[in-house]
Amino acid sequence: MAEKLVLFAMAMAMTMMVLISASAEVPTIFIFGDSTADVGTNNFLPHSKFRANFPHNGIDFPHARPTGRFSNGLNSADFLAKLLGHKRSPPPFLSLIKSSAGVKKHSFRGISFASGGSGLLDLTGQRMPTMMKFGAERVPTDDLHSNLTNVIPLTEQRKQFKAVHGHLMAALGKSEAKKFLSKSLVFISTASNDIFEYYHSGSTMPKETFISTLGLAYEKHLKALLNLGARKFGIISVPPIGCCPSQRIYNSTGGCLEILNEYARAFHASIESLLCKLSSEYKDMKYSLGNTFEMTINVLNNPFLFNFTDVQTACCGAGRFNAQSICDPKANLCSNRNQNLFWDLFHPTQAASNLAAVTLYGGEPRFVSPINFAQLAAA
Repeated sequence: MAEKLVLFAMAMAMTMMVLISASAEVPTIFIFGDSTADVGTNNFLPHSKFRANFPHNGIDFPHARPTGRFSNGLNSADFLAKLLGHKRSPPPFLSLIKSSAGVKKHSFRGISFASGGSGLLDLTGQRMPTMMKFGAERVPTDDLHSNLTNVIPLTEQRKQFKAVHGHLMAALGKSEAKKFLSKSLVFISTASNDIFEYYHSGSTMPKETFISTLGLAYEKHLKALLNLGARKFGIISVPPIGCCPSQRIYNSTGGCLEILNEYARAFHASIESLLCKLSSEYKDMKYSLGNTFEMTINVLNNPFLFNFTDVQTACCGAGRFNAQSICDPKANLCSNRNQNLFWDLFHPTQAASNLAAVTLYGGEPRFVSPINFAQLAAA
């Protein structure tokens, strides 16, 4: 009996290593963050108000199917995965947990933990922003995302990753799991929602204190992932969120809400310093920092260079800038979706997401530094 168990364990280990070597040129990707990277996580939170699994979302996805992506089609996470050699984006963790085999299988290929509406801080997204005018309900869920309302915060996303880490340790052993994780890519796109909620809540916390709080939270999350073995990070910073259609409606001139852009710039500077610090503490850590602020400003200032004819109005919505309601079946829908920068009141179109992914993957240091995502994957 003991011999059979040993042989079975050896066979399983060999199978796992074959799977790994077969996909050696296609890196495993683990994705964390918010709606800019969510590929359907919130579909599995039945009472979440941050969902996009209804039309007109997904109108340009195959079979015009709404998938939970806050987009007319694919988002940047999808395009980055394809650029790195994947046929499709890693699936949501919550879509796999009904079967332990599903989690084990995708632990070697990639998994998404990103949840729309979440942020760096645990409370972000748990209460709907008042400007959205929706209620919030408690979500009865399992132990991995219990006591939540609308979203899965980054702390819980980390717990899900820890479960994946456990599967890898059991399958490969400590040494090989550590080696495997060190070669995997971790993408994180977050913090916009933290800034939105801070500003629109009328918080009296000083700006400097708030940005410092976000930086400390990010450091905690990154160190936790580093301590689990992650070493290669693709970090996507906060774009000029004051230029979203949802924020232009607060400016009588229709221009960007510049105070939010100031927060985004300050946050980027904070994260730039943090990553430099961590890479000196963890000598084998490598990272790419995507400056989506500069990327987006470049498009806003030169829209026709990128085939955009409208960089202010949401393609799907209603009211001023099409930004006074969500994108739902009753919303107005533009016909030239490939020429719009914004899909809804907050999110980019599929065309804009593709442009962002291509820039992150192969862009110059002005937009992604110290190396781009392609160089990170090869490092």
